[in-house]
Amino acid sequence: MSSDTLAPLSPYRRIDRADWARLAADLDQPLSETEVVGIRGLGDRLDLREVQEVYLPLSRLLSLYATSTKRLGEATSQFLDEDDSTTPFVVGVAGSVAVGKSTIARLLRELMSRWPGTPRVELVTTDGFLLPNAELERRGIMDRKGFPESYDRRALIEFLTKVKSGAEEVRAPFYSHIRYDIVPDAHVVVRRPDVVIVEGLNVLQPPPAPNDVAVSDLFDFSIYVDANLDHIAQWYVDRFLALRQGAFTNPSSYFNVFAHLTDEEAVTTAMGYWNEINLPNLIENVMPTKHRATLVLNKGASHAVESVLLRKL
Repeated sequence: MSSDTLAPLSPYRRIDRADWARLAADLDQPLSETEVVGIRGLGDRLDLREVQEVYLPLSRLLSLYATSTKRLGEATSQFLDEDDSTTPFVVGVAGSVAVGKSTIARLLRELMSRWPGTPRVELVTTDGFLLPNAELERRGIMDRKGFPESYDRRALIEFLTKVKSGAEEVRAPFYSHIRYDIVPDAHVVVRRPDVVIVEGLNVLQPPPAPNDVAVSDLFDFSIYVDANLDHIAQWYVDRFLALRQGAFTNPSSYFNVFAHLTDEEAVTTAMGYWNEINLPNLIENVMPTKHRATLVLNKGASHAVESVLLRKL
């Protein structure tokens, strides 16, 4: 065989949708259609088939990783002749705005909690670590909300360090999507579960300086949700239109000013936000981190996963 016919070397194994789906052939579907509808985000086309063929085997794989890591931790403690100090298994979920990562994180929380080895699963989003709007305004970066500099990176690192140190209780700030801001004195409390899922745009970012800790240094497994840029742009517009008729109609919503836009005005507004803020952030800061993930989900135009890349051990 000539070198020209050899497949390029890669640290990932590529698994087509059909082959990945076969991994769930003997697994029972644990969720009802009502539960899936409750998990599904605006614009996502998640259904029972997608759960069965894509996310059920993924949750099983994650549970195997988590239980194997726990066993290794127990064996290490035994070797050191000390009490078991195994800490929560941390999973990072990254990807663009509107790509469906929040839905995936919620779904994995539900599915992983059904496996015997990981009954206690908590979900934390990095939205809670955004700087308050008043501070973003003070720094003149309100229009860069979602970019790396808009987060309290130190607080996020401190939170995850406490989780991975085995702290009995760790608190994360709470973010309201209605208020589009941090809610003072409100928190998400994590009490040493089996698994912590951390979802956010920039969770796979490299450290800002060589001697700094990266957020992903504190992950045991990471997932990147990938899709064609044109498809994500369309999903973003579709979601904006849906929010205009839903959450934006709430008088308390930060985006209530958009509730009465015509369809044409809403599309123009959404594309403005996409082209001026979300697309540059995706290209500059989010997409370059894909290669840092343990697993990549490749989505097609319908939001369905078409293939999976899994890093080789």
